Amino acid sequence: MIDPAHTTVLLHETVEGCVTDPDGIYVDGTFGRGGHSRLLLQQLSEKGRLIGFDKDPLAIASGKELESEDSRFRIVQSSFADMPQELKALGIDHVTGILLDLGVSSPQLDDAERGFSFMKDGPLDMRMNPDEGLSAAEWVAQTPEAEIARVFYEYGEERFGRRMAKALVRERQEREITRTSELAEIIKVANPAWEKHKHPATRAFQAIRIAVNNELGDLEKVLAESVDLLEPKGRLAVISFHSLEDRMVKRFIRAQEKGLDLPPGFPVTEDQLGRTMKKIGKAIMPTKEEIRCNTRSRSAVLRLAERLA
Repeated sequence: MIDPAHTTVLLHETVEGCVTDPDGIYVDGTFGRGGHSRLLLQQLSEKGRLIGFDKDPLAIASGKELESEDSRFRIVQSSFADMPQELKALGIDHVTGILLDLGVSSPQLDDAERGFSFMKDGPLDMRMNPDEGLSAAEWVAQTPEAEIARVFYEYGEERFGRRMAKALVRERQEREITRTSELAEIIKVANPAWEKHKHPATRAFQAIRIAVNNELGDLEKVLAESVDLLEPKGRLAVISFHSLEDRMVKRFIRAQEKGLDLPPGFPVTEDQLGRTMKKIGKAIMPTKEEIRCNTRSRSAVLRLAERLA
């Protein structure tokens, strides 16, 4: 059952861009609450198949419900970065389409017990899968100051990252930081220039979440893997929610379109250039109406690419 609190972003644009063959095999690498998956299944024939991936136990529970409703669907609790080996275990070598809806979902943000948001106090966790890896509290407690500053600057694009890192390390020497409200207050006090209409801890929370879940590393890995996983004319559809992810996706598609990086005039045929993909259309943004109905969609960007023969 789809969570009524969760509105799937760029739903029709993503599914329409991804599905090219109703008899094909598709992957929803970020199942969430199944919004994209359910519409995708409606586009498939009886021969079509869809494999869903997610780390989150609650998402897996939703996936199990869909499994019981539709025999064409299968849910896998794993990172999409592990897609090749997980698909191979299911007897699948190539797929017709891969869909990725990056970042944190609305149910995760809205559940204070998951610790993703500073809007409500909760345990400082932030893990997509609460049963694996370091929690945000553990990360904050043991990460060196220089690394915290780097994460804030690179993943959160936070210009006051060094100040915030210094404040965090100073505070953790005095007490354990285990609640989202505690972390948010430390960051807030350390931030000397608040942005209008944005909580001063927004970028730092984003950065810690990305680090704890290895989000950029997983994205880099799955993009590289998609080249061999997709069959000719298979589609890659990626929704990003911040500039770091979108730049990675954009550069990846551009590099696949270009092929080998050779000096001008180097004697090589078109077939030898090693081009693997072409972009499909321009980046797609939510309409004004979608943003009005779901403000969390305002930063979404959808990019599509197709595997060449």
